[in-house]
Amino acid sequence: MIVIKYGGHALPEPGVKDPVIALIADQIKNGKKLVLVHGGGPQINAELALHGVEGEFLGGYRKTSPAVFRVVQKVLSGDVLRTLVNQFVSEGVNAVGISAGDGGLIRAVRMRPIVDGKPVDIGLVGEVATTNPEIISSLHASGLFPIVSPVAVSEAGEGLNLNADIAAGAIAGALKADEVIFMTDVAGIYRNFPDPDSIIRSISSVELSSLLPTFSEGMVPKVEAALSAIKAGVTRVRIIDGRDVENLGAALRGEGGTEIHP
Repeated sequence: MIVIKYGGHALPEPGVKDPVIALIADQIKNGKKLVLVHGGGPQINAELALHGVEGEFLGGYRKTSPAVFRVVQKVLSGDVLRTLVNQFVSEGVNAVGISAGDGGLIRAVRMRPIVDGKPVDIGLVGEVATTNPEIISSLHASGLFPIVSPVAVSEAGEGLNLNADIAAGAIAGALKADEVIFMTDVAGIYRNFPDPDSIIRSISSVELSSLLPTFSEGMVPKVEAALSAIKAGVTRVRIIDGRDVENLGAALRGEGGTEIHP
C-alpha cells in the first residue's frame, strides 16, 4: 500500500493529459494498491484573488476565515477533486473522490500553531484528532481507487481545512502503509535551502526531528507529516519533486528524493 500526496502545483489544466496521472493509473491497473491525497494551494490562491481576498499564512498554515473556508472547500472538494477523478477515469481507472471527513476517515479539531513561542488562532484550520481507514479499505475491496480532498470535519460538524501533507501522513499511518510519497515542488529536504549540495538523501526520523526547528515555514508541515506517519507505523516516507514524472517513477521503485525511515 502506497499513499501519494499530489501537490496542487502539479495539477494539470482540465482536458490536458498529465503523464504523472498516466503513470499512477498504470500502477493501479497493474494491481498496486494506491491512495491519492491532493493539495490545491495555487488553485485556492487564484480563486481568492478573483474574490479580492489576500491569502495569509502563519506558521506555514493558511489562515482560514469562514469566507476563506468556503473558497477552500469549493476548490479542493469541488474543482480539484473532480478534475483529478475525471483524469483518472479517462485513463481507465475507476476512481472515487471523497473528502477527508467522509466516512469518518479523519475527524479534526481546530489547530492553534505555535508562532514566536505563542499559540495563535488561524481560524478554520484543522489538526487530526482521529482516523478510521475503513472507508479506504472498503473502496479498495470494491476495486475502486480513492482520491481524497484534505477537507475534514470536527465531531461537532464544523468543516476544517487540513494541510494536505498532514492529511496524507495521517491516512498513511492509519492504513499502516508501506510508504507515503510527498510530491512537492522541491527535490527533497535541504539542510540549507536552496543549496542543492545540502539535499538530504536518507535520514532517520530521530535525526529529522532534531532538525525541525531549522526548516523554513513551507517545509515544516511536510516534515511534521513525515514524522507523524513514521510514528504511526509507515515503513518509510519519500519527499520528491513531483513536477517531473521520472521522479515519481523512481520513487515508486524506492529511489530518489529524500527518504525518511524510523
